[in-house]
Amino acid sequence: MSERYSVIVDAVRSPIGIKNGEMMGMRPDDIAAQVVKALMARNPQVKPEMVEDLVLGCAFPEGNQGMLMGRGVALLAGLPITTPGSTVNRFCGSSMDALHQLSTAIIAGDKEIGVAAGVEDMFGVPMGGYNPDFNPELYEMDYYMGMGETAENLAQELGISRGDQETFAISSHTKALAAQAAGRFDNEIVAIEIEGVRVEKDEGPREPNIEKIQSLAPAFLEKGSITAATSSPISVGASAILVMSNTKAEELGLTVRARIISRAVAGVEPTLMGSGPLPATKKALANVGMSLDQMDVIELNEAFAAQSLYVIRKGAWLLEKINLNGGAIALGHPLGCSGARIVTTLLNVMEQNDSRYGLATMCIGTGQGIATILERS
Repeated sequence: MSERYSVIVDAVRSPIGIKNGEMMGMRPDDIAAQVVKALMARNPQVKPEMVEDLVLGCAFPEGNQGMLMGRGVALLAGLPITTPGSTVNRFCGSSMDALHQLSTAIIAGDKEIGVAAGVEDMFGVPMGGYNPDFNPELYEMDYYMGMGETAENLAQELGISRGDQETFAISSHTKALAAQAAGRFDNEIVAIEIEGVRVEKDEGPREPNIEKIQSLAPAFLEKGSITAATSSPISVGASAILVMSNTKAEELGLTVRARIISRAVAGVEPTLMGSGPLPATKKALANVGMSLDQMDVIELNEAFAAQSLYVIRKGAWLLEKINLNGGAIALGHPLGCSGARIVTTLLNVMEQNDSRYGLATMCIGTGQGIATILERS
């Protein structure tokens, strides 16, 4: 009997919208539905009735992101009434967790085909939700510490200067602008059109104004080093991945873009949440007996420049392998979307560079990390 494993056949995402952009005010379920619909249209061999589950990541599933949005998105996308849907929440790692859930279900033989998606409208639902209610014991543990403050902790631990953070942020924008100009996002972005407004490209990347960047006040601590320029912007966006068993892909005559060879999550101190990619990556590599130097390219979610630099320096990661088309500081970090987004971007970066192995990893609020390793044949 041949080995059974999970593969990615295709993956797409919406443009990412930022404050005062054209995507503000668009419903997140409508954005996600258009992304899933486009994914299905790109793969006509996969009939809608073949999709056995849609698992949707969302960090704050309330308000216009509530009411079991995963099922609603499935129906809005034109999947049949027989297609179930769920919403999964692992904060920033939600849609990567959705991919992990489907991947393991497929390996187990419970499913053949699924869609792992993610969406977040950070303008429609505020960080923390509408009515947070903190547990006193967890509060004393700094479980609820703001993300910016946790990044300041990392900067202080390794002495990551404001200047280094600004250099990293400028590079993110420069790489993203170059990728846009060269069309390197074209295969992953699908246009969103709602009520006559059509958006075709990410709204975040911009030519860095160094003088303005250097003049910004600290964003989180009065004497801190992190500013708005070195943080990922509040944003809105959606992503979706078509995942199935290798045997089903072969049966349908589909080209496999990558095999999912390892999945991992890990926990760290909530006050150092940005360090999460380090243990998550270590576990993902150990699962398949690999080392970090075997990863040809890496997508590391840029929650903050300080957080990314902490992981790179603490883990001795090679900067030249990381976020070749820019990262979340330029593009945006719509929480529930980002896990599937960086996997989608990783696929394209791997193809553009003829890479065999790629790593996608990110930190998660409350002190976690998540990682996925892909292989192209």
